[in-house]
Amino acid sequence: MHTTMKRRHWRALVGALAGTLVLASGAVLSAPAASADGQPGVGQHHRHAHHRPGYLALGDSVAFGYRPPEVVAPPTLYLDAANFVGYPEVLARRARLHLVNASCPGETTGSMIDATAQSYACENLLGLPGGYRTQFPLHVTYQGSQLDFAVHYLRRHPHTRLVSIDIGANDVFACQATTVDHCTGTDFAAVTAQVEDNLDTILAALRHRAHYHHRLVVLTYYSLDYADPVGTAAIEALNAALVRAAHAHRAVVADGFGAFEAAAAPAGGDVCAAGLIIALPSGGCNVHPTLEGQRILATAVRQVAGRLQPGDHRHR
Repeated sequence: MHTTMKRRHWRALVGALAGTLVLASGAVLSAPAASADGQPGVGQHHRHAHHRPGYLALGDSVAFGYRPPEVVAPPTLYLDAANFVGYPEVLARRARLHLVNASCPGETTGSMIDATAQSYACENLLGLPGGYRTQFPLHVTYQGSQLDFAVHYLRRHPHTRLVSIDIGANDVFACQATTVDHCTGTDFAAVTAQVEDNLDTILAALRHRAHYHHRLVVLTYYSLDYADPVGTAAIEALNAALVRAAHAHRAVVADGFGAFEAAAAPAGGDVCAAGLIIALPSGGCNVHPTLEGQRILATAVRQVAGRLQPGDHRHR
């Protein structure tokens, strides 16, 4: 990945997530309590929701709907996860799905499997204790890893018809921060291989430990600037690892990369200029999607989600 592009990603992510965590200093936070069977708090339960097809969303800050402190006012908005809307919320509203969104800003493929592993500000920040999840409520409250929650939830809710996941970008950001060459060359190859191995573990657990045999969707990542061939090629390499793991477990791939590319074409491929990622008051953009960007990702997932009726028991 091009060094300038990598460092821009690194500054944006570290600045945004670290700034968010600073807001929690001295604050007493409380998240909606989970019920004994791992159900989410009140925020994602709706009257008659049990009559709707179930949708479990997994992933990182993109699925969560994260917005950086520069555009969040007042800061107390972080105390209620319902203030953050990701593509799962958009899709659930459109398709009338009962959503449980277990995503966590800063999650890596490793920390999704093991909550004590290195995350990029979900459970910890590059090994240092504390992260978004320890300071602020998620859409769903749970103990242990996101994967353990997903397995438990799917076992208890076998009529869930859709599971989506976006994960892996934070592995690259962590690699950029911790390697001498800022995750170029062999380090980049190693981290994409690790992403593929970890996603293989995650998807295998959903299929075999959770006995989930319905539609499983892996969403690919977008480039920040499709006119930058080096940076875009790096995103494509990461996405290729995700696709290989998806195909190994009969998961379908939602083309987030292609969806953003088409939407950014009128702006010469610049997703910031196209309004797909969050503009900052100081200029430039954060890497996270705007609501319009989330809508585009929701459409990409919906296009491959298939039939989601309660009576559909076929493996997809």
